[in-house]
Amino acid sequence: MTEIEAIGSRHSVRSYADKEIPQEIADRLQKEIDECNRQGSLNIQLVLNEPKAFDGFMAHYGKFSGVKNYIVLAGKKSPRLDERIGYYGEKIVLLAQTLGLNTCWVAMSFSKSRAKESCKLNKGERIVCVIALGYGVTQGTAHKSKPFESVCTVEGECPEWFKKGVEAALLAPTALNQQKFLITLKNGKASAKALPGFYSRVDLGIASYHFEIASGKGLINE
Repeated sequence: MTEIEAIGSRHSVRSYADKEIPQEIADRLQKEIDECNRQGSLNIQLVLNEPKAFDGFMAHYGKFSGVKNYIVLAGKKSPRLDERIGYYGEKIVLLAQTLGLNTCWVAMSFSKSRAKESCKLNKGERIVCVIALGYGVTQGTAHKSKPFESVCTVEGECPEWFKKGVEAALLAPTALNQQKFLITLKNGKASAKALPGFYSRVDLGIASYHFEIASGKGLINE
């Protein structure tokens, strides 16, 4: 499965089977996490066989069950931290999908204190969110997307590469399915910005990664 195929087939999953992640798959994930941490100056950490972060009221309220593996998305506090977390976190999510795993981005429905106990944060770092990980009871369902025209503006004709990028961005998971981002094409260059919304800068990073994979072009984020 390619990353493009993973973008189309990956859906958020909240219920997981009692099945361990094989060591060779965990190793593949860890290798990717190490590279993302290096490239993005982040402190993303893989936590396996730890069910307590998803065993409280918030997790049950969010309808999570069977979660005992997750990825902690953390880094040093900075204006662009949320965006980098989204970008590199989604890179890991798509790899997980190609490896036969299911995932779900989680901003609030987990115990942050338990997650902190299960990872190591350096001074000045914070946990932005986590990604639930494992073998889903189902493969999830597709979310409803906004119309193409509502998330982008185009100066002149719309080239095929830009169209493919925006369509992929519309498949990106976003908090509360809000899709609070705007992608603009002007003078042949694509840029994007987050609109006001819950965790919208994380969402911008996720959507940006989708756009770049599908279009083959980089985004200038505002």
